[in-house]
Amino acid sequence: MVNVPSEISSAGHVEWNAIYTRHQHEKAVAESLAGNGFEVFLPTYNVIRQWTDRKKQLSLPLFPCYVFVRSNFERHLRVLTTPGVHFMVMFAGRPAPIPDLEIDAIRKAVESMFRVEPHPFLRCGDWVRVTSGPLADVEGILVRKKGSYRLILSAELLGKSIAVEIDAFSVKPLPHRSTTPLVPLAQPETFAKRRVAR
Repeated sequence: MVNVPSEISSAGHVEWNAIYTRHQHEKAVAESLAGNGFEVFLPTYNVIRQWTDRKKQLSLPLFPCYVFVRSNFERHLRVLTTPGVHFMVMFAGRPAPIPDLEIDAIRKAVESMFRVEPHPFLRCGDWVRVTSGPLADVEGILVRKKGSYRLILSAELLGKSIAVEIDAFSVKPLPHRSTTPLVPLAQPETFAKRRVAR
């Protein structure tokens, strides 16, 4: 996981945004942005891949082709001109903000001792809050798979989810939690880079 705090403070409101990168360029983009003083977050998970002659453990992005970057509008051009960046995820003509709560929940999951992996996007289900352990206070959707329980965490604007294994006795239900996103899914605008660069 690449998680680098910003060393450069800039004027203006800062927020988390998602940038779409070239295939298998997530780490290079994250390192380049971090080198330019941006706070970046690239959540990863470990997987064992079998070749004919050997096994190898790989660290892969939980959200393929996406890197999260914390920035303000004045510095977006610098983000977009980073080698390997295709575009920034937009909504209503502006960079779509990713809620801090979603970033914090994903960060807690990848920093915990529990197994984390990508999961098909879920919008509805049984919402719960974790009551103890490293994921305390994190909210998500509880699902059961092969005799174990998993907490589904989502980046709503991207329409993507991850799953983290969890003890079902460490959660409590949230019966009044809304199962629909607060805002519509953002639509990636592939021309955003060209438009902003003018």
